[in-house]
Amino acid sequence: MQKGKINVTTENIFPIIKKFLYSDHEIFLREIISNAVDATKKLKTLQRVGDFKGEIKDETIRIKLDKKKKTLTVSDNGIGMTGEEIKKFINQIAFSSAEDFLEKYKDKADAIIGHFGLGFYSAFMVSDKVDIITKSYKTNSKAVKWSCDGSPEYTLEDADRKEAGTDVILHIDKDSKEFLEESRINELLRKYSRYLPIPVAFGKVKDWKDGKEVETDKDNIVNITTPAWVKKPADLKEEDYLEFYKDMYPMQQDPLFYIHLNVDYPFNLTGILYFPKIKDQLEVQKNKIQLFSNQVYVTDSVEGIVPEFLTLLHGVLDSPDIPLNVSRSYLQSDSNVKKISSHINKKVADRLMDIFKKDRKEFENKWDDLKLFITYGLLSDEKFFERASKFALLKNTDGKYFTFEEYKKLIKDNQTDKNKSLVYLYATNADEQYTFIEAARSKGYDVLMMDGHLDTHLVSHLEQKFENSRFVRVDADIVDKLIQKDEDKGSNLPADKQIALKSVLLGPLPGKENFDVDFVSLNDTEPPLIITQSEFTRRMKDMSSLGGGMDIYGNLPDRFTLVVNDASKLISRVIDDVDKELGDELTTFSGKIEKLEAQKSKLEKAKEGKKEDEIKQEEKDEPEKLETKIKELEEKRTRVLEKYGKENKVVCQLIDLALLSNNMLKGENLTNFVKRSIALI
Repeated sequence: MQKGKINVTTENIFPIIKKFLYSDHEIFLREIISNAVDATKKLKTLQRVGDFKGEIKDETIRIKLDKKKKTLTVSDNGIGMTGEEIKKFINQIAFSSAEDFLEKYKDKADAIIGHFGLGFYSAFMVSDKVDIITKSYKTNSKAVKWSCDGSPEYTLEDADRKEAGTDVILHIDKDSKEFLEESRINELLRKYSRYLPIPVAFGKVKDWKDGKEVETDKDNIVNITTPAWVKKPADLKEEDYLEFYKDMYPMQQDPLFYIHLNVDYPFNLTGILYFPKIKDQLEVQKNKIQLFSNQVYVTDSVEGIVPEFLTLLHGVLDSPDIPLNVSRSYLQSDSNVKKISSHINKKVADRLMDIFKKDRKEFENKWDDLKLFITYGLLSDEKFFERASKFALLKNTDGKYFTFEEYKKLIKDNQTDKNKSLVYLYATNADEQYTFIEAARSKGYDVLMMDGHLDTHLVSHLEQKFENSRFVRVDADIVDKLIQKDEDKGSNLPADKQIALKSVLLGPLPGKENFDVDFVSLNDTEPPLIITQSEFTRRMKDMSSLGGGMDIYGNLPDRFTLVVNDASKLISRVIDDVDKELGDELTTFSGKIEKLEAQKSKLEKAKEGKKEDEIKQEEKDEPEKLETKIKELEEKRTRVLEKYGKENKVVCQLIDLALLSNNMLKGENLTNFVKRSIALI
């Protein structure tokens, strides 16, 4: 038996491995099985080229658990190693120094293994001892056993193994007992070894017999050696793609469609990407693309490899040009990865364009499910926007679909305002905004349906892309002001009537402090009162709620405008009733206020031309006292008018009807409205 030291310049390599790779410790199984796969593939290659004349009786890699002995064994019938090869490949680990190592890689646990050839040594993350029993394929080779207990010392001695290949025996340590559980190993095999190119067996197939589960003689093969993505598209049928999708995502609905990637220049890339059926579950659906390197699972975190908006897709990518163990920052700076990302972007856009051209009706049928992906791409990727703008669709409230260019032609003549700006009207809820949609339609306007998760951001983005264009939600103003063709006509109501009517209408209005009042002269067929909400403020608040970086607006209260149609007969009736009920009292208020304002004006005029030090204190104080009295009278008048409004059934009914048309009448106010309506009938 030989003894020796692993060739490292520091004795704390194993504590380093345990400490810095512990968060990723489950990858040990991937590394050990990957080595077994490589060994088997190498032997098959040697056989194919004639350097190995023997027969590979069984290429299956076998995983064996022994809970009593606390061991996990990975066995292959591959190329094997001689004693000298063990010394060369297992014992030679070159580091500059522990200090440099710790400093450089303390935050990059996922980079350590691949960069330093430590694939095998990841076994020590979960083991307090590792044995290797191996026999080389070479003629007259002897089997040897290598053992190491997690210190730089190792032993190498003769062993018994009839066939070429390697057994790696992990003596699982007390902190890693989870890896002695069959369910945990099954979980890791499903995650890391599901699509390896060499058969992997874990135990035997189990069957139910006489009411209990028993093992059969058949190997339990846990992987699919030739998954769909390694095959040529010409060799696959539609059902093959669906079957593979269901294997990867057993609980998912069938996908909308797929894209088969098969590139060998200027980089190697294969894979299948699926468009799943999703609508608004943006974050939940991420991390569904699995990245492989020669069928060895790497990660499901593909940011930087796949364009951001396509991380919502499902599927698999496989490229030997993407290193197996690298940090995310490395991926983001790697030139091959950038080329791959750009290629995927183009392939997805080309596939969507192809479907759009070949069968537009089918594309439109799938649009509502596709919309989230494409909108995300339009917002986040400039190159994708250029490509997608030819097939991205806008849907109107009639359920008809248009490309950007088609819709522009549709509305250009009728929806261009006096400033030559093209106005895109849109709704976010067809039921809640029905009244406003109908008002727009009555003018011959078309209204878009923009009810998607990202549409608030999209309308702002499209405004930047479309020349001389703006988007306005259909309830942002009265229809005559949504697309102004002429100058604003304003109101025909005298100022004193406006002041009185404003207070009367605000009286019964819940949340009145969040309302402005605007008087316009429409016609008698238009509603007497209309509630609108500023496009700018509402959009900023919506974007804030979606994480649009508009925090300054997020906490602001909603702001509305109560638009009063002073040409309405009902409004005229309210004005007449106010005059009858409160005319004398209002005249008294006005007289007192006018008298005080005249006194104040006289005092202010007397101060004109005087220097500051020439004005007596009482001359300064008196106007302020008068101003206070004026405000007190105005507030008292307002309270009288608001009280009248609250108690007037017609006023209350008009306010509630305006709220109801905006879906803003709720709770007790809605109940009161129903009771009042019955009473009025």
